[in-house]
Amino acid sequence: MWRNTRTSRGVSFSGPHKGHPGQRATLAGVKVLVIGGGAREHALCRSLSLDPDVTALHCAPGNAGIAEVAELHPVDQLDGDAVARLATELGAGLVVVGPEAPLVAGVADAVRAAGIPAFGPSREAARLEGSKAFAKDVMAGANVPTARSYVCTTPEEIDEALDAFGAPYVVKDDGLAAGKGVVVTDDLAKAREHALACDRVVIEEFLDGPEVSLFAITDGTTVLPLQPAQDFKRALDGDEGPNTGGMGAYSPLPWADPKLVEEVLGTVLQPTVDELRRRGTPFSGLLYAGLAITSRGVRVIEFNARFGDPETQVVLARLKTPLAGVLLHSANGTLDDQAPLNWSDEAAVTVVVASHNYPETPRTGDPIEGLDEVAEKDAPHAYVLHAGTKRDGDAIVSAGGRVLSVTATGTDLSQARERAYAAVGRIRLDGSQHRTDIARKAAEA
Repeated sequence: MWRNTRTSRGVSFSGPHKGHPGQRATLAGVKVLVIGGGAREHALCRSLSLDPDVTALHCAPGNAGIAEVAELHPVDQLDGDAVARLATELGAGLVVVGPEAPLVAGVADAVRAAGIPAFGPSREAARLEGSKAFAKDVMAGANVPTARSYVCTTPEEIDEALDAFGAPYVVKDDGLAAGKGVVVTDDLAKAREHALACDRVVIEEFLDGPEVSLFAITDGTTVLPLQPAQDFKRALDGDEGPNTGGMGAYSPLPWADPKLVEEVLGTVLQPTVDELRRRGTPFSGLLYAGLAITSRGVRVIEFNARFGDPETQVVLARLKTPLAGVLLHSANGTLDDQAPLNWSDEAAVTVVVASHNYPETPRTGDPIEGLDEVAEKDAPHAYVLHAGTKRDGDAIVSAGGRVLSVTATGTDLSQARERAYAAVGRIRLDGSQHRTDIARKAAEA
């Protein structure tokens, strides 16, 4: 495992740290509150429920699947004061803020102000995801490689930028858009239409090459990268159809350069964390780098300020180190005390089952059947993580666009794919859709 720490002489790479004696004992007995209600939060809750250091697990608001491993609480997840009150009432020793919207709203700040450790960046640092223009400015200051871009607010600026770069056009809403604010198209009219619909837009050059998601946990100084994953944004097989929040993912990446993580740590992750600290807005939590492996080298497509969905599902499926202690070290500013992360050699694949007409106007309220069959016939190698679900009497019904993430592990990607799709085949949801080619090319190669 590699990590970066900033020294007075610049970036230094160091090997595994052994941590302090008794480290595990000091972390024992923590009560955890997870904020959010999607498959990412179900994956987090699942990992935390298996952690021997977690004595009580709560989630707000959660979903029908999370209710099986955590106690659920109603809360407005954008109301920092309400979240802080709930955490105080529960006696939580750690609050994990899952989605981006609460982070941008300053929920982690409110929790910390109440004296409770929070995993997640401050409102100011979360602007790294909340504003693509801000992220570009930070990357420029940190000398992080990324696409050339223009920030546009008028039709004239939009036309100039589109003309400057040409097709394929890459048009990004400057603000949060739940993973659907980006349009990549050869159609100038569609690119211009999307740009004009945004109050502020970032138009940038197209980056060729495969995309990689790399998460890193940081306390604002030390940066601890996780294992890379690849997700699938387009709705249909063969990367056709509209952009979505993500239709599946896999890890590891057998085709990637073995030195990729080390390179990204030194050229992207650590410089970004250092730049934010230099600006007086230290970033503590999960830094997500969306990368393109181009013909000119690694380039940053975007930053997110939280675990990605659906990549979290496959990354956490391979993490053997108990999760709570790692997150608490980040929250407490003691990540350099963290022992080396332990990873499974197995592969993981997740396939998203989406509702009818996702991502346009998804239909909800349809009953979901077959979940018990997956638990009986496919566990422990395959399991279902809930995203948009809720309980309606004795039934579990769809309650969002992305409904389930079916996740499986195997000795290699081929076996993990086989197990994931076998489990998907047991699920019955009227009008549902899923991609059939998640991790296919990587497995065949």
